[in-house]
Amino acid sequence: MDERYHGPRLVDEAGEQTVISEFLALAREGARRMLERALEAEVEEFLGRQRYERGQDFRGYRNGHQRPRELAIGSWSVEIRAPRVSDIPEGMPKVESKVVRKQRRLTEETQQLFTRLYLEGLSSGDFEPVFRELLGDKAPLSANTILRLKESWAEEYRIWSRRPLNHARFVYVWADGVYLGAGTVKENNCLLTLLGVREDGNKELLAMQLGFREAKEAWADVLRDLRERGLGTPRVFVGDGNLGLWAALRDVFPSSRRQRCWNHRAMNLKDRLPRRLQDTVSGKLYELYTAPTREQCENKRDQLTSWLRQEGCAAAGETLLRDWEDFVTFYEFPLEHWRHLRTTNPIESVFASVRLRTNVVKRVRKRENALYLVWKIAERVRRNWRALNGGPTLMALVAAGAIFKDGVLEPWPEQPKKEVVAA
Repeated sequence: MDERYHGPRLVDEAGEQTVISEFLALAREGARRMLERALEAEVEEFLGRQRYERGQDFRGYRNGHQRPRELAIGSWSVEIRAPRVSDIPEGMPKVESKVVRKQRRLTEETQQLFTRLYLEGLSSGDFEPVFRELLGDKAPLSANTILRLKESWAEEYRIWSRRPLNHARFVYVWADGVYLGAGTVKENNCLLTLLGVREDGNKELLAMQLGFREAKEAWADVLRDLRERGLGTPRVFVGDGNLGLWAALRDVFPSSRRQRCWNHRAMNLKDRLPRRLQDTVSGKLYELYTAPTREQCENKRDQLTSWLRQEGCAAAGETLLRDWEDFVTFYEFPLEHWRHLRTTNPIESVFASVRLRTNVVKRVRKRENALYLVWKIAERVRRNWRALNGGPTLMALVAAGAIFKDGVLEPWPEQPKKEVVAA
């Protein structure tokens, strides 16, 4: 049985307009600050010195700011205050902005720059990438600009999805399917996504493709494509109860270990319990899968299943026992990695910045456009991904096939000594 877990819904239908308004306000403020920084940078370049510095060649003084002026950006405007320069020596040209012309319109190059920054997020992190479907008809983007961007995103995605993967050894891989709710055929709108951890401990998005969540063939196609592009056999795959994924892994990466997500198991178990027992079982389950040794974990498992039978919840106990070996694989890997391996949280965190948007991505009529949008967001937020605990040295041991018991490195087996035959 599939153990689906889509995470909490961050924004309900009634709150979408509030989110859109907040995005617009942040976008305007971010655009204003970015423009003013660009104008200040032009003045620094003209004077040849930063604020409060002395330059070798005198070119004038900063003298406050000009009067505020409204600058049109697409269909809305922002108020800016351009810096003023006085006492410019005779013979020198006056300060003339290349960013903002006297006609109060941005240059075409700056318009394009604003468009990309607007969609991909300002470097200062003022706001997350957004799209016209998220902002409505008042978004400062023309239809032609959106069309060109979608075409460029499609090409960027095509290049990314065909890149070689033999540049690094990937040790752990998390797999999950995320539903978009875009387009007209809802069951097709699942992003089959895989996130890998390289031998240096850093994460890298491996694949993001549209497909059927439940279909073994869809997962197998993604896995075979990764293998053909150079992905070696990972030590562990982490995923939920998706039967299609595990069946595909047996065919494509049969020697990889499997670790099932405890968050999904907890949600699945909760569905089989009366409300009065849910909090108690959640606490006992947490103590179970955070036990310091596998033996203690299984002792707590037996105690919990026995207690569930006494409470008349034998079916919940059977659910806990099902596929047990796939839930305790993490004990054979470093203790420092347990918090990463026990759940699919690493890949869920990839979509933490996406889920707010996926609630309104349903406005995207073509699921491919939704794919490009989500991929661009994920590509941007990857800069904030944390490396795994333990550092690259520990990861290198795991990649080399080191054996761990209850999270502790076992001694390497001694190699038989070669006999020296006398000449």
